[in-house]
Amino acid sequence: MTVDVPEWTAEIAHALPYPLIFATVSGAHLYGFASVDSDLDVRAAHLLPATEVLGLRAGPETLESGGFRDGVELDVVSHDLAKFARLLNSRNGYVLEQLLSPLVVVTSPVHAELRGITPGLITSGHAHHYLGFAAGQEALFQRTGELKPALYTLRVLLTGTHLMRTGQLETDLAVLGDGLPYVPDLIAAKRSAEHGPLPAGVAGLLAREVPRLRAALEEARDSSPLPPSPAPDAVGALHDLVVRTRLSTVSA
Repeated sequence: MTVDVPEWTAEIAHALPYPLIFATVSGAHLYGFASVDSDLDVRAAHLLPATEVLGLRAGPETLESGGFRDGVELDVVSHDLAKFARLLNSRNGYVLEQLLSPLVVVTSPVHAELRGITPGLITSGHAHHYLGFAAGQEALFQRTGELKPALYTLRVLLTGTHLMRTGQLETDLAVLGDGLPYVPDLIAAKRSAEHGPLPAGVAGLLAREVPRLRAALEEARDSSPLPPSPAPDAVGALHDLVVRTRLSTVSA
């Protein structure tokens, strides 16, 4: 995946007030259809010190910030490592995509360990996330008539199906939609403007394609080689990583 991410993105991530485990880019940049006016979605995991976890004064499990830089709208979200690990162990496709994003702007040895553990946490239950996400985006498209939620609906269903069939995460709609003749034109329309006009015929196209793609995801879930639950050794390794990393913040 070749994506133009601003060179200052790491600075934005490092502006968060705690040490970072990782920071990646998500959203339309990750999905292969960022437009000239797309916002920049930075997703991260940070590490609270033990003193802000064990005592009475707890540090923030989630940090959020926004604003603009060089005309680009920013959306920055970071979870403390323990919260991130809980989400990762709960068939949450959002954090799975953030962790495995190839658009890495900050990394660390803990990031590498998390990525190494993750295959044992992927289950057929992740289909629930993708079916729900798609339903929400389809409803948003029906309310707004905008191209962005239409593309999100297609991308989510195709990502979920690919994950169920292969156990591998793929988020680039151009790759997922290879062989679907309408995908290149829709991506081109989205890249020209974040909230551009809906190309003619898209509503009818989605009315035909979304039910078909949803059924394909449901079939892939039901026949998936993925286990229904995370591997116990992977869950144990995740727990140990969180404990070991947190203890590293305790002064000798």
